[in-house]
Amino acid sequence: MHKIILLVEDNPDDEVLTLHALKTNGIGNAVVVARDGAEALDYLFARGEHAGRDVNETPAVILLDLNMPKVGGLEVLRQLRADPRTRRTPVVILTTSREEQDLVNSYELGANSYVRKPVDFEQFSDAVRSLGMYWLLLNELAPH
Repeated sequence: MHKIILLVEDNPDDEVLTLHALKTNGIGNAVVVARDGAEALDYLFARGEHAGRDVNETPAVILLDLNMPKVGGLEVLRQLRADPRTRRTPVVILTTSREEQDLVNSYELGANSYVRKPVDFEQFSDAVRSLGMYWLLLNELAPH
């Protein structure tokens, strides 16, 4: 089974940077992009335009931004952890937020990791490579 990455990112520049960093670092996994929290939840729970999608095919990792329109990242995380189908899916918060409360809330709601996006592309690329290596190659997923 191939490992899918779900990238939940509303900023087009950050989306392009993340996809470029994944490709540059040889991470060829399929990436599904959701541009807001509502779209991410529709994808994960096979609703709306994603109705009919196999909900048993959960992402290997979700890269989740916090500050998004419609449904924010913390609410997405809250709903993920409340549902048995997605409760154990690894979630990495990938954000520019410097707010300590966002960090605290993310972990309290069950985030597996919290990464602040570096401003410099080289640092960002290194961070994405490390995330990919760990979550896609080293980490063992819990069975469904």
